[in-house]
This record gives sequence, structure tokens and C-alpha cells, in this order.
Amino acid sequence: MGTVRAKTTKDALRYLNKKKYLYILLIPCVIYFLIFNYFPMYGVIIAFKDFNFAKGIVGSPWIGLDNFRYMFGLSDFYTVFWNSLYLSMLRLVFGFPFPILLALLLNEMRNRTYQRVTQTIIYLPHFISWVVIGGILVNFLSPSWGIVNIFLKQIGMDPIFFLADNDYFRPLVIISSIWKESGWESILYLAAMVSINTELYEAASIDGANRLQKMRYVTMPGIKSTIVILLILRLGQIMGNGFEQIFVLQNPLNLGVSEVFETYVYRVGLIGGRFSFGTTVGLFTSVIGLIFLLASNQIAKWLKEDGIW
Repeated sequence: MGTVRAKTTKDALRYLNKKKYLYILLIPCVIYFLIFNYFPMYGVIIAFKDFNFAKGIVGSPWIGLDNFRYMFGLSDFYTVFWNSLYLSMLRLVFGFPFPILLALLLNEMRNRTYQRVTQTIIYLPHFISWVVIGGILVNFLSPSWGIVNIFLKQIGMDPIFFLADNDYFRPLVIISSIWKESGWESILYLAAMVSINTELYEAASIDGANRLQKMRYVTMPGIKSTIVILLILRLGQIMGNGFEQIFVLQNPLNLGVSEVFETYVYRVGLIGGRFSFGTTVGLFTSVIGLIFLLASNQIAKWLKEDGIW
């Protein structure tokens, strides 16, 4: 037994020595996640305390589940819950498939120069701040000087205050999100397509398959595992809608549909100084995301697909 263990240890050390430069490159990533993801988890206990700055996290008294009881007793909590879930589902239904379609279209371009130029152009919005995009939307959609409403006036229609109308807020969020992030998210699918064996496409051509049939029977099955994994990860963030985008487009007139957990925690927890309550809401959303993550991964396993573990 001791000999086997010594041999295993020796093999592991030999492997680490062989891959040492790769592990050295991994060190900054590990440090990043330790500092910004794992160490802050200690602050979760604030949700179970009556946090006081003067006493600190350790010195603040324990109050058990009182914060959770208070949270579930608030009527506006359920409005925020519905807004967050509904907007996330819209992102999932309309936003998730778009990068896949975009990657398929880019992959079918035969002119590589044109393909690279197109990729660069559709990647660029990812690097634009939501503050800038929000300013563009506000100016484009303004009921007074916005180009959209100027056009509506020209064709005899009344101006529309898009960002103050609850019926338009969610579509604007989804469309702007697709425009900004789809190009960047398509990179993962394009990388998966590169790994598909080219002989499969040649065999499909010999069998008389056209482009659409190649996409359906060769490309899509080749990236299926990538799609499943990214879908599982997206479901793990089902209660998250991104603070920056919602906060920039939010105003008192659309608060009924725009208030999501990120802005709710900011408004009640940070601005209101109720840190225990803000942590409670954050912990609740994390638990919901974990449930969706575990459930979707298990469903993928039942369907004989690759999960994330």
C-alpha cells in the first residue's frame, strides 16, 4: 500500500513539474477568485446578524432567520422577485440562442477577410460601457429630440416616452443586451466549431448535403456539449440581470417593471444602510441560482449530455 502511494505521489510530482509553467500562469486567476469570490463569502453571516458597523461582523448579535422572515413579509419583495425572474427568462429565451445563430452565420462565411472584419465589428459593443449605451438610448429615444420620435412625428404618430413606458422597458433591455453581448458570446461557439473534424463536412458534401443540412447534422451536434454547458451556467444566474444596464435605464416611472434584485439590494441595502437585509436578499438569490444550476445539470445527465461536472 505504501509503495503504491509513493508511486502515485511521484507520478503527481512528475506531472506537476512537466506542467509547471501552465500552473504558474494559473496562479493570478486562482488569486483573483480567492480574493473576490471566496474570501467575501465570510460576509454571508451578516444575513443572520443585526449588523452594526461599530461592533463589526463578529461582534454584531445573531438574530437567526429574522431577516428572512422580514424579507418574505414584504409585498414589494415579490414584485422584485417576479421582475427579476421574468426578465431573466426573456433573456434566456431571446438572448441565449442569438450568439449561437450568429456563430453559425459567421462560420459559413467563405471570405475570411470579410469574416474577420465582421467579427471585429460585432465584438466592439462588448467593450462599450453601459453608461455610454444608456446615454445613447436616452438620446435616441427621447420624446423631445430623439431621432426615433422625430421619425414618428414625421409619419403622423404621437411621440412615445419609451423609457417611461412599462410596455417598452423590457424589450429595450433585451434588444440592447443582445446588441452589446451577442458578438462576444459567439466566440465560445466559434471556438467549439473549430474543433469539429473537417472530414465530417467532406463526408456530408459527398452525400449531397447542402449548407443548411451541414449546419443541422454536423455543426450543431459538434457544439451541442458547449451549448448545454453554457445553458446550465446561464440557468445558475437565473436571478441575475446585471446591475449596470438596469440601473442606467431605470427611472421612477418604470420602477414597477425595472426594479430587480441588483437594484433592490443597492437601494435598500447600500443606500438605506440596511446591510444585513441586503446580504439576506443576495443570499436568497444565490440559493435560487444554485438550485437551478444543480437541477439543470442533473437533467442534462439524465438526457445523456455532458454537464459541468
